[in-house]
Amino acid sequence: MDFALLWLGLLLPLVAALDFRYHHQEEMEAFLKDVAQNYSSITHLHSIGKSVKGRHLWVLVVGRSPKEHRIGIPEFKYVANMHGDETVGRELLLHLIDYLVTNDGKDPEITNLINSTRIHIMPTMNPDGFEAVRKPDCFYTNGRENNNFYDLNRNFPDAFEFNNVSRQPETVAIMEWLKTETFVLSANLHGGALVASYPFDNGVPATGSSHSRSLTPDDDVFEYLANTYASRNLNMKKGDQCKNKMNFPNGVTNGYSWYPLKGGMQDYNYIWAQCFEITLELSCCKYPREEKLPLFWDSNKASLIEYIKQVHLGVKGQVFDYKGNPLPNVIVEVQDRRHICPYKTNKFGEYYLLLLPGSYTLNVTVPGHEPHLTKVIIPKKSQDFSALKKDILFPLRGKLDSILVSNPPCPMIPLYSTLPSHSAATKPGLFLFLVTLFHILLK
Repeated sequence: MDFALLWLGLLLPLVAALDFRYHHQEEMEAFLKDVAQNYSSITHLHSIGKSVKGRHLWVLVVGRSPKEHRIGIPEFKYVANMHGDETVGRELLLHLIDYLVTNDGKDPEITNLINSTRIHIMPTMNPDGFEAVRKPDCFYTNGRENNNFYDLNRNFPDAFEFNNVSRQPETVAIMEWLKTETFVLSANLHGGALVASYPFDNGVPATGSSHSRSLTPDDDVFEYLANTYASRNLNMKKGDQCKNKMNFPNGVTNGYSWYPLKGGMQDYNYIWAQCFEITLELSCCKYPREEKLPLFWDSNKASLIEYIKQVHLGVKGQVFDYKGNPLPNVIVEVQDRRHICPYKTNKFGEYYLLLLPGSYTLNVTVPGHEPHLTKVIIPKKSQDFSALKKDILFPLRGKLDSILVSNPPCPMIPLYSTLPSHSAATKPGLFLFLVTLFHILLK
């Protein structure tokens, strides 16, 4: 009997229990490789590039088809440790991986999530910075930047002003990664405050900057997403748990309202990658003591899971021509919320639009042809783990060879710099703006 139990134990996919402490690069890699080996049917581990010092930028994918995209399955991602000295998110994502793979087939919610979503998890974007921290501190340390002393959250192209900085290997790796997947929803995990911050981080008068905010065309969705995360984290929801920091009603803020930021990752995702991303500040102390990590996991577990589920908001589908061929690179947007860089179908003719319940008119546009309008109603009670499915037949006859050529990608320049200085989305308000170095170092 003992021999049979031993043999059964050897057959079961097991990963050594993940403890609550900080895991350096070698330990993190060992854990990720163990997960990928022992849960190979639902995980895929790959490196999207290397840091300045040559450390791999690992991403673990969790899903029923972990190695490739499947039509109708949205892509979600979490990225942590962009600032090397902001460490809580790094450990939370390792524990999230452990929680997902060990509860598949046991917890119906997790099983359904893995069935319906392809989840990409990047525990550290700045491994050099993390390893550079010699004396952990609640405030700024020299591990914030990468090994070339660049702040990676100021290193992306900016849609509001030129960001003439040297693109770092870690930034380039993210930008290239975004081209390979149809990401729909994302969050990047930081520390130094306790708040869910949503785009825009930078702004112009056309987006409301003269009223101390900068709003996207999808502001209703972004506020909902930020509140979804914050409302399940009781300390974040209080909005005033960090001493000597700003108070955030309900634990959320518009990024620009907090302070303007040029070259940030969440604005880049939204504008150039068609991916809704928010920034999650998860701890008042950037690098808290290890013994507090279990408390952070308990505070954030429900929020991390619930936020992933929001990738199924709104509507999704494919665009076909009259012969039933999927049409790539076709613009599909809601009529009254056009993006400055239009959202287009991927190579499979797929589109994903995050929308709250309501009635919308979709505008489908192929260069050189009249727009095709179609109405959709997003029900108040959406389907579990699936957006409303709406395939679109575009009444297009003739050659399609010109679509890819005549509809090039948006240039990575300040696209908003030429807009008029008003916005219907903003309301008058008192503009009070004071940014100190201390606040700038929070994000």
